[in-house]
Amino acid sequence: MCGRYTLTVKNLDEITNHFKVDHVEESVRTQSWRARYNLAPGQLAPVIIQKEESKGRELHLMRWGLIPFWAKDPKIAYKMINARAETVDSKPSYKKAFTFRRCIIPADGFYEWKKLAIGRSTKPKKIPTRIVLKSRELFGFAGLWETWNSPEGEIIESFTIITTSANKVVAPIHDRMPVMLLEKQAEEWLNPELRDPDHLKDLLGPLAASRVETYTVSDAVNSSRVDQETLILPYEEKRNSA
Repeated sequence: MCGRYTLTVKNLDEITNHFKVDHVEESVRTQSWRARYNLAPGQLAPVIIQKEESKGRELHLMRWGLIPFWAKDPKIAYKMINARAETVDSKPSYKKAFTFRRCIIPADGFYEWKKLAIGRSTKPKKIPTRIVLKSRELFGFAGLWETWNSPEGEIIESFTIITTSANKVVAPIHDRMPVMLLEKQAEEWLNPELRDPDHLKDLLGPLAASRVETYTVSDAVNSSRVDQETLILPYEEKRNSA
């Protein structure tokens, strides 16, 4: 799964330039941009979409945790932060969005917790780990998005991150990982004219293990209330610099 990630760029232009964004929604521009070191479900995050009637890519702020358009209660979002690549084209919650509302979520890393058994009578210890591209470049998670209208008239745009089986680097930490799209795959995933489900699902495999690396970080990342640069330091480095 993917329950926390990072987007540590210092300004919005780094995102718009990297992903060739044509239009930035006003609500994004009015926000004071800041690097994010511990993005969590329920929070707002930048998302890139390309509507069928549009001629370019749009950057929106959306809430992490998909709220299907038919939902009665927005709390369903906390159960829908991830969608499995294997069933994303068949589950009622995702099927229509898979065809018409695909998106990419800019990121430069994500966290996962490795379980270490330390005794029969003791709960496994969870070691927080950050997974990044070796190049430390930005990438995009494959995602789906929806617009939900509340009974009170509130409009909420929300998203989910698609997960797939882990590659050989991530597998010792967790058996799932988010779909990490590089430039060519992201272009196809966003293309509103592309609707062949078999081709789209072919884009949803794990990124090659040779492209990623992992390192241990401080367990301060366990709290979603902590969002500071020290979270992404390798644990040994942070300990030695204290």
